[in-house]
Amino acid sequence: MIQYEDKINRITGLVEQAIIGKRSIIEKVMMAILAKGHILVEDIPGVGKTTLAVAFSKAMNLKQVRMQFTPDVLPSDVIGFNVLDSHNNMEFKEGAVFCNLFLADEINRTSPKTQSALLEVMEEGKITVDGQTRLVPNPFVVIATQNPVGSIGTQMLPESQLDRFMVRLTIGYPDIQSEINILKSKQKENPLHKAQNVINEDELLEMQERVDTIYIHDKVYDYVGKLVYETRNHSMIELGVSPRGTIALMSMAKGRAFVKGREYVNPDDLKSVFKDVVCHRILLNAQAKYKQISVDAVADDILNKVPAPRVV
Repeated sequence: MIQYEDKINRITGLVEQAIIGKRSIIEKVMMAILAKGHILVEDIPGVGKTTLAVAFSKAMNLKQVRMQFTPDVLPSDVIGFNVLDSHNNMEFKEGAVFCNLFLADEINRTSPKTQSALLEVMEEGKITVDGQTRLVPNPFVVIATQNPVGSIGTQMLPESQLDRFMVRLTIGYPDIQSEINILKSKQKENPLHKAQNVINEDELLEMQERVDTIYIHDKVYDYVGKLVYETRNHSMIELGVSPRGTIALMSMAKGRAFVKGREYVNPDDLKSVFKDVVCHRILLNAQAKYKQISVDAVADDILNKVPAPRVV
């Protein structure tokens, strides 16, 4: 684990040079990538959402493709299409998703049909065009950014797609000192230009396989089951966490354990990532909306209600 811990620290350190003062968010993106998950970053423009994705692609030496989602982007632009060549044979033209890290910039500015084109590739790592299935490169990670719902030109992501993002994160404004450091860094060379490759594709795949082997105690399994059960039976929740969400919660906890240098999951791992994994999967009922109770507040209530086990 020591050799992996050093590489993880170097990756997060390089990314932090580009996204100053957001260590916690950077680590959570790292956890999700190691857990083979996709990341949705929701925030106002200008806080570094795109820079975050580019910095990770450079530090991990991943083939990265960025697509700016606008109302006129078509599903074929995303996954590819067939076209007749000069010999009247069908030739496949690859779409933007044929890469290792796909940055879907402002994904909620495009049409629901184009958004849904990502469903199969996010879940299974493959696309289907005209009945023919093709695999995308492995590893494959989607980092999507979206502006807050209600901003001009935005459309809500369908619940089926939200459920395919392992986590939803918010970068937020920097504090005063971080803002000053950002200004100072802009007087020098752009940190992205000097980012070094810490690992390659094969090493990332190896690390993802090690995350799969992280040990989980039966008490921890029971804790996850009770947390998810509460999301489906809470008085303020209309739609709780799906089984896919349960798997994502455990996978993310394993990713956190790995980043922290452990080969087992403890309850704190689950507490730390719980809100990032479940809040975008929960739909509040009319009573909660009437009382102006937030999803975060409901998630906190569930964490307080379900006692964490003591695992030795």
